[in-house]
Amino acid sequence: MLAFSGAQSKLLPLIAGAPLRAVPPEKAAEDVYYRDDARAAPHDLFVRPGALKVAPQASALESTGFRFGPRPTGGTPETHRTIRFPSARFAFDWVEYEGRWRITMDGERARTSAGKELAASTVVVQYTKVRPSQFHDRSGNVSPFTETVGEGGARVLRDGHAYDARWKRASAEDGTHFTTPDGRLLPFAKGQVWVVYAQP
Repeated sequence: MLAFSGAQSKLLPLIAGAPLRAVPPEKAAEDVYYRDDARAAPHDLFVRPGALKVAPQASALESTGFRFGPRPTGGTPETHRTIRFPSARFAFDWVEYEGRWRITMDGERARTSAGKELAASTVVVQYTKVRPSQFHDRSGNVSPFTETVGEGGARVLRDGHAYDARWKRASAEDGTHFTTPDGRLLPFAKGQVWVVYAQP
């Protein structure tokens, strides 16, 4: 299921033809989306995931290609990683006593709308090619396209360690598999996974 709000008219047919159930506000039940009057538009629209009434299934998790298990041997001790984009900055800090990576966006601690800090047990920095897409806005600004089919390098952060990795995804219908440079499966820590697409 894809919950989203707003898309180019040329992109909507592609979303409609994708193998998923798309639920924008105009197709959702009245209690699914809501606006927070304390925030300025367009950053005031939120979704209630529970109201979508989607039952999680193990097969859906397996389809991502992610595998979970004990921390592999090796790796390099690492407690901080920053990823910079032209207009954004993400930082991940390992908190040993919590067993998770705290997340900062543009210098501020990332939180839910209820104030709870966002965190992840595993952070994947997946290095990909980014090229112009066929879509652009009225001013001619082209939307970027991130190529997630293929293979490349990655850096996997878990348990206060960083691991060099390789990623591979055969087609858009397949999940992404992560391995060590010598081809061994690289399992993630149990819990939430954040994937950050970055250019090499």
